[in-house]
Amino acid sequence: MSATLRILPLGGLGEIGKNMTVVEYDGKIVVVDTGLRFPTPDQLGIDLVLPDFTYLRERAKDIQAIVLTHGHEDHVGALPYVLRELSDWPPVYGGPLTVAMVRSKLDEHKLKDVPLKEVRPGQEISVGPFTIEPVKMAHSIPDMFAYAITCELGTTLVTGDYKFDQTPVDGVPADVARLAELGRKGVLCLCGDSTNADRPGWSLSESSVGPRLEEAFARCEGRIVVTCFASNIHRVQQVVDAASQLGRKVALVGRSMRKNVNIGRQLGHINVPDGILVEPKQITDFPDHKLVIMSTGSQGEPLSALRRMAGADHPHVDLHAGDTVIFSATAIPGNERAVNDTVDRLFHLGANVLTPKDTPIHASGHGYAEELKLMLNLVKPEYVMPSHGDHKRIRLHAQLAEAVGVPPENVFKGENGLPLEIDGKGARFAKRERAGLIFVDGVDVGEPGDVAVRDRRMLSADGIVIVVATVSEQDGSSVADPEIIFRGVPAPEDEEELVEAMRDAVEDSLDRSAKEGVREISLLQAQLHDDLAEYIYRRLRRRPMVLPVVVEV
Repeated sequence: MSATLRILPLGGLGEIGKNMTVVEYDGKIVVVDTGLRFPTPDQLGIDLVLPDFTYLRERAKDIQAIVLTHGHEDHVGALPYVLRELSDWPPVYGGPLTVAMVRSKLDEHKLKDVPLKEVRPGQEISVGPFTIEPVKMAHSIPDMFAYAITCELGTTLVTGDYKFDQTPVDGVPADVARLAELGRKGVLCLCGDSTNADRPGWSLSESSVGPRLEEAFARCEGRIVVTCFASNIHRVQQVVDAASQLGRKVALVGRSMRKNVNIGRQLGHINVPDGILVEPKQITDFPDHKLVIMSTGSQGEPLSALRRMAGADHPHVDLHAGDTVIFSATAIPGNERAVNDTVDRLFHLGANVLTPKDTPIHASGHGYAEELKLMLNLVKPEYVMPSHGDHKRIRLHAQLAEAVGVPPENVFKGENGLPLEIDGKGARFAKRERAGLIFVDGVDVGEPGDVAVRDRRMLSADGIVIVVATVSEQDGSSVADPEIIFRGVPAPEDEEELVEAMRDAVEDSLDRSAKEGVREISLLQAQLHDDLAEYIYRRLRRRPMVLPVVVEV
């Protein structure tokens, strides 16, 4: 066996989101998940953050398949952008719900002929040198699969997101027996979910949330707005059940919420009693105590339905005193500020707000420390590479692996772009590959554009100063009063005095350049930029963006 197995994470390590893992053997590739994440507050103007998939673009002909663990955005959201960059589309595999959600997403991107293939647990897929088997796992969405990817060297198990929920809402728990069987046969490497490695014990069962929601609903006298992930099909079912028990109608608000519920109903994952759903435009037709509104926006996303409600900017929902907003989700690490801001705006409008800190109205879809240890004990992997987590959680997951008997030298705390190579002699990290971020900025998709983001940050903090100077083509001297325009610059009370002083500073800079014989426009602009920026900082203690324009006459 001379071939080497390579496991290359392109996203999902050292972060929560944009999960993407490349499994490579004998020159052939299987990609597990193509996720995205949402921008941080300092990534101004950016809509989505994708993994840098340059490696896949360069190896497009070697990709045998893309397999999707489940339908959450942090695992499937980047798929349209990846497929656009591949000359030949490999088959894309996933569970029925995952495929339905992905098909809808691809249709929006005008990618209609992608070979999407539904798979079921236990079904074997043969592609290139690999045999791939989906293994049923429990999560906060149906059709969640881990993938056992077997090549001549051994089996790699990529868990995706999972928990060992013994009473899931759909009645289908994780296939513990199959995991144990894989363990008996031998698992070469486990790439396991680390999201809740920092939480001791066992996670709450999803089915425990329903009664708590009903209790919370019963205490509310006015309208109820429940926000959760649009793809959390089980939670939607429990909200509908609680509303039905209390005689309330349900309005679905948010495009993705309506779309995913329709898909879930078509596939039999959601059972909605006849007559309980009402259109958003009918919300005002019902008394407050007879209505539940299900909304997107649990993470404080800027354009989400709940955020627009909090800003009094939603076309159908005008929040007021007496309304209760229930957050049936926890903030993804990094989103806390946006969520807190949304909550504060809701209080300002007079609404009551309930979060999982107040009452157990949310159950994580990710297993806690004891469940991670159970996975390790079931599959008994030779090597472990914790994934799907920031560096803290990856380290904690590694400690759990060592605690259950995996030798420390066989536990690899990886990073995006750092491939783990395994052969008959053992395992080791190899030469780093390119990995990073790609930004979706409006219709543009490309490199991070650090300069653009840095400029936006500067503009948002200190504003911009534009200087238009007119100089003589013969000797470079100033021939007209400079024009100075500033926007977003906190000016002192005597603004006119500041503008005159800045004009004097521009004249001084141009005079000095003329004496020194500087004639090139680019050099004049650079000198003018430095001199004026220095003067503004002395006067205002701020660093606005300075844009000098020099015109020769």
